Amino acid sequence: MTANPEAEAEEPEQRPEPSEGAGAGSGGADGAADSAGDDGGDGGDVGDGGDGGGEAGGSDAGTERLEKAVRAAETALIEYEIAVETFRVEIENFSRLHHQRLGPMYTRLDELDASILEVKAAISGDADDLRKAQEARAAVLPMPRVEELFHGWIDSEGMPPEATAMLTGQSVQPPSRVRPSEEARKAYRELVRKAHPDLAQEAGERQRREEFLVRVNKAYAEGDADALRDLLEEWTNGPREPEPEPEVPHSELLYARLEWLAERKEVLSAMVAEMEQSAIGAMLRMAPDDPDALLEEIAEQLLQQVADRESELARLIAQRDAGGTAETRDAGGGDAAGAGDAATAGTEEN
Repeated sequence: MTANPEAEAEEPEQRPEPSEGAGAGSGGADGAADSAGDDGGDGGDVGDGGDGGGEAGGSDAGTERLEKAVRAAETALIEYEIAVETFRVEIENFSRLHHQRLGPMYTRLDELDASILEVKAAISGDADDLRKAQEARAAVLPMPRVEELFHGWIDSEGMPPEATAMLTGQSVQPPSRVRPSEEARKAYRELVRKAHPDLAQEAGERQRREEFLVRVNKAYAEGDADALRDLLEEWTNGPREPEPEPEVPHSELLYARLEWLAERKEVLSAMVAEMEQSAIGAMLRMAPDDPDALLEEIAEQLLQQVADRESELARLIAQRDAGGTAETRDAGGGDAAGAGDAATAGTEEN
């Protein structure tokens, strides 16, 4: 793991997999944090030896190694955070596109399932079949008077995009694709490496970076490469707050920094585990290289299911029309029985 973030700018990010100890970019936060801890421990040994022997050179060498370990851990953590944010964006985009593109197909399947059950109930006349058909139909019917209840904020199809956008801060228009473009990912990677709050030691500078990164993440979630380039130019040409002089020994700051980086990495790992356990996260793990192709694959499967349901419905309707419903068959049977009784009575009279 190189300590220079710019040296890895062209490396493709990977899906974070904290369960196996791998992070993002080249090597991951786990490996770098572990190696950083090892380097830090060695640095401490050298420093102690320097103090015991009264040799300033040993102490300086230990501090230098500790600084190198911190830089490596910072680089690894930032790479991991880039991968985590990319995964979060992909989950959010996949969810929105899944609803927009495939929602009508799921609705059509529900409608066909209800119709199939209704025809089956009409053919069989069975009370249990009738109950299942009524439950299926109730599930696809719109909620009554819901528009009045929510005063236009939600309708029978759910909350409109404009209302959702106002509540969540998302763009009204859904993203064009699940994974941001290569250009957007490259700009985002460079921005995060330069402006990440974890690179700041002073509270005021950290807050300024956090606020800036909120804008960066929003542009990245929308796949807006132009906005990311503008933000990069803004950061490059913007003011820099000088870091205050530390009031504690430099080696203590470095050890505290390593400890904080390790804690932050654990927080990110927990976030990734939670995302991977979600339904959309599990689906995305099936196609880590091309999540957009996964949408197309699911769409093809749904189209086939719709075609199969329509064929089944057509067959059942033909069966119903040919043989009649249970009511008509019962009525026909009653008429036939009545005619038979009348014929028998006529024969006896003769």
